Amino acid sequence: MPALALRSDPGASAPTVARHGSWVPARGGLHAGAWAAELVGTAILVFGGLSAVVLDFSAGSPIAAAIPSASARLLLTGALFAGTGAIVTVSPIGRRSGAHLNPAVTLAFWLTGHVHPHDFAGYVGGQLAGALAGAAALVAVWGGAAASVHDGVTQPGAGIGQPEAAAIEALMTAALVLTILLFVSDARTMRWTPAAVWAVVTLLVWQGAPFTGTSLNPARSLGPALVGANVHALWVYLVGPPAGAVLAVALQRLVLPGVVPLTAKLFHLAGDRPTTLGHFPGAIGEAAVDQAAA
Repeated sequence: MPALALRSDPGASAPTVARHGSWVPARGGLHAGAWAAELVGTAILVFGGLSAVVLDFSAGSPIAAAIPSASARLLLTGALFAGTGAIVTVSPIGRRSGAHLNPAVTLAFWLTGHVHPHDFAGYVGGQLAGALAGAAALVAVWGGAAASVHDGVTQPGAGIGQPEAAAIEALMTAALVLTILLFVSDARTMRWTPAAVWAVVTLLVWQGAPFTGTSLNPARSLGPALVGANVHALWVYLVGPPAGAVLAVALQRLVLPGVVPLTAKLFHLAGDRPTTLGHFPGAIGEAAVDQAAA
């Protein structure tokens, strides 16, 4: 199904509006604060997450000596990497922008009608810049230890062809994005989205890293690839995760047509300030503040 065919306005359906109240569409404009939050949040995610890779897998790592099992260290790495993202998501930085931190997530919410094209460009630009900054900080701080894990560059595993790796990345990203869409579609579960993402990413890293490195995120792969001057198989991670996002939205539309994301924020508490992203303010208990001030 073509990506553009998935685009819709969640508030256009009368039954949807009846269930969730009025729909506030995504607003265009220059939203420097939200875009900067995506930059900083993604930088923290990449630096913190890849630091876990260095700690658990670099040459001479004390963690490797204490935990000889590579599988156990992958599980630990996944938990730490995903935990970094969860901390950013619930922080003021994450709550400012919605904590997408991933072009594939922003693409999914653009397809569902929650992100204006201006924010799509601003969010993705911020995410890519943040990933570059985070990868550069990793090399500067960890030096030779980072080099021993190839500066965090994602590559297909031994015996895995690049098209196969792209397909695996697409399927894993689809699982991640579908989890997010389901959790933000119910006011009772939306606050647990970071915990659900933490669990899903942890499992995907544990089981998927030997095959692809488990990127799930074009920015996470692009930053280290450019900083480390290693773009071999980079297309896998620029194509696979976005394809997975499209697949997740298609599955949501075809299999669960009654499921409608209430917000494009991965963590929202009643009373939070409005954002420029599309949302149902009554359903999510958003603060009654003029959106123009967001």
